Amino acid sequence: MTKNELIVKVAKKSNLTKSAASDCVNSTFNLIRDTLVKGEKVVITGFGTFLIRSRAARRGRNPQTGETIQIPNKKLPGFTAGKTLKRLIK
Repeated sequence: MTKNELIVKVAKKSNLTKSAASDCVNSTFNLIRDTLVKGEKVVITGFGTFLIRSRAARRGRNPQTGETIQIPNKKLPGFTAGKTLKRLIK
């Protein structure tokens, strides 16, 4: 499902215009993004948790030269599905 398909489905389910549904969906995504940027996690009960994960620094290898390189640590967004969502997908 694409973002546009999500907007259309939200508009139909909630009897909103496509423009209003677009504002709702975009606002939700922006709030999740802004909260993650602050370093906080977002817990949506029955759905899952969005959080920031840290990947430790490690050694890697340049595939072209075979040279060993140091890969720095970094932060990545992550999602963990909640119990309810996991049960529904089974």
